Amino acid sequence: MLGVLGDLVEDIVVWVDGPLRHGTDSGARVFRRRGGSAANVACFAADRYPVRFLGCVGEDAVGDGLVAELGGHGVDVRVSRRGRTGSVVVLIDREGERTMLPDRGAATLLERVPDSWLAGLTHLHVPAYSFDGEPVGATAVDALARVRRTGGTTSVDASSTGMLEQFGRERFLALLAELAPTFLFANRSESAFLGLLADGLPGPERARLAATTVVTKAGAEATTVDVPGEGLFTVPVPPVAEVRDLTGAGDAFAAGFLAAFLDGGGPAGGGANGGSLDGGGADGGDLLRLAAALGHRSAARVLASPGASCGEATV
Repeated sequence: MLGVLGDLVEDIVVWVDGPLRHGTDSGARVFRRRGGSAANVACFAADRYPVRFLGCVGEDAVGDGLVAELGGHGVDVRVSRRGRTGSVVVLIDREGERTMLPDRGAATLLERVPDSWLAGLTHLHVPAYSFDGEPVGATAVDALARVRRTGGTTSVDASSTGMLEQFGRERFLALLAELAPTFLFANRSESAFLGLLADGLPGPERARLAATTVVTKAGAEATTVDVPGEGLFTVPVPPVAEVRDLTGAGDAFAAGFLAAFLDGGGPAGGGANGGSLDGGGADGGDLLRLAAALGHRSAARVLASPGASCGEATV
């Protein structure tokens, strides 16, 4: 089973009709959607692979609705209830690019998860947002370590350059070196900021993550997969008919990639190390190419609808 630990919040998605006009009205369409990077990954993976979400929401009606909505997609939802449920205002321009105003609320209040929440997990995915704030930051690090000790694989998503700048570049790289996740997902700007990929080649900090496969997305351009000890390769992105809202596209990619990877048997010889793809050989490379291709297919499903959703009505 795939586990995903992190935020479950309400996204208030605003499709802006044009430039924002300061001090007066600006035309827009507003949608309320389930959000949170971790919850999005869980939702998008659920129709492909068994998945469990681990998080914290408020003791309120918004939290009740979000838990029910996520469970309705087939996700095994495990949440603690404290404080108030978080919200994120997501401003979407005409090109589909996002500006986010997060108030994560109860999502940061997740404390050490019970053993029963981790039981049966073969992989745990954690967006980097979950390292930012306490007690959830310590909880995320602890859960990743516990899954690795039982022989599972792990992954981290770099989340956003804004979050990385606030958290600290060196601090984040040191944390990744300590956690040694099987995969790190990042977009091109995040990989460049971290020094992991520069001009299509391994960056100056790449050697610090000796056990981690770095998967770098680049929008409509090819995704780069850099496997330790085996070099990197690229996987082309098929054309997409319409891009109106990029919210959740990276989460959908991670969901498709991980579901394909786990359904294909995961790393050969990963064992208790939980971080190595050594020994995968040609079969391992083929599996990662397939996983990236299914990640692209999953991401394409969300690009025309508001927020992290797949084709829901936009009226």
